[in-house]
Amino acid sequence: MSLDTVNLATVEMMWRREVEAATTYRLLAGREHDSTRRDILLRLAEQEDTHATRWAERIKMTTGREPDRSEVERGLSWFQRMGDSNVVLHRLEQEETKAEAEYNQLMARLSDPTDRQIAEEAMLEERDHAVVLRTLAGGVMPSPRSTLDSILHRERWHVRGAGWIGDAIYGVNDGLGAVFGIVSGMAGYTGGSEVVLAAGLAGTLASALSMGAGAYLASKSEREVYESEVSRERLEIEEDPHEELLELELFYQLKGFSPDEARGMAERLQKEPKQFLHTLVHEELGLSEAAFPNPWRSTVSAAVSTAVGGFIPIIPFFFTVGMPAVMASFVISTMAHFAVGASKALVTMRPWWATGLEMTAVGILEAAVTYGLGLAFAGYSAHR
Repeated sequence: MSLDTVNLATVEMMWRREVEAATTYRLLAGREHDSTRRDILLRLAEQEDTHATRWAERIKMTTGREPDRSEVERGLSWFQRMGDSNVVLHRLEQEETKAEAEYNQLMARLSDPTDRQIAEEAMLEERDHAVVLRTLAGGVMPSPRSTLDSILHRERWHVRGAGWIGDAIYGVNDGLGAVFGIVSGMAGYTGGSEVVLAAGLAGTLASALSMGAGAYLASKSEREVYESEVSRERLEIEEDPHEELLELELFYQLKGFSPDEARGMAERLQKEPKQFLHTLVHEELGLSEAAFPNPWRSTVSAAVSTAVGGFIPIIPFFFTVGMPAVMASFVISTMAHFAVGASKALVTMRPWWATGLEMTAVGILEAAVTYGLGLAFAGYSAHR
């Protein structure tokens, strides 16, 4: 079937663009010193020539004449012939992206199955060309990692892995540090009176409630973020299934699979839309629904552990007041700081004595600063 006047003009424009791109790729390859980059450019040129040849055949079928390649080649600008390679590559990347969009529009107007097949195959290759050119223009050899980075760079709206650590160790740490500071400051201000106990209890309660609420909101927010990311990824799949397939294929290549194995696995997953969606979310963002903590469990763990940590510094004040209570609080709080710091080694894998001493030093410094501030306020109040 021959092309009508409107479609003929569009096809001639696409043919011209393919010829220009192929010629420019060959000129760049001739100036390229890196053999791998040169081979990539020549391969791109061959693919563009294939597109141009197929469109030329459709033009000849309609007009009876072969379009003249030499006329297009002679019409290349000085910039395309002599411009900086990276700048030219960047311009070509923009042209490939534009060509993809135009092919998409062209397919909506084409009724002949042959024309639609040519346009669809060309459009998919132009899309891959744009990704390759983006990495070449950045001076990076196209590899699974660089190509994947290029794809993910365009998906800037994604949130990359966030989360609140609801481990009880950190709850004890926060409660202990906050209330030890309150007790030290109030001890310096009052000399260790009964007010210290009241302030410590209030601080413990406030810290526990605050940490519990924070844990609940953080866990709830993680799930909301996950659901939001799933929605965004679902929209990307609907808008650009080819690129999402390429994205998953590259992830599998980075895991050590061959290109053929990676493509086969990605294509099999694509046939299961739900699994394909959740696999992309997991691979791209490191998010998994099964990994989310239970909000209420996180709340109770954070609140109780914070209360336990906050309760330690005020224990002596239940039995005595004044400097004996202050000194006893300092001793047991320092020991608790070391124990909590040492227990962090279970999470951080650092030496237990190093994390213990680090936490102890922080606690002593905190006590010294707050106790000094308490004394300063007491002196100020006495002279008013």
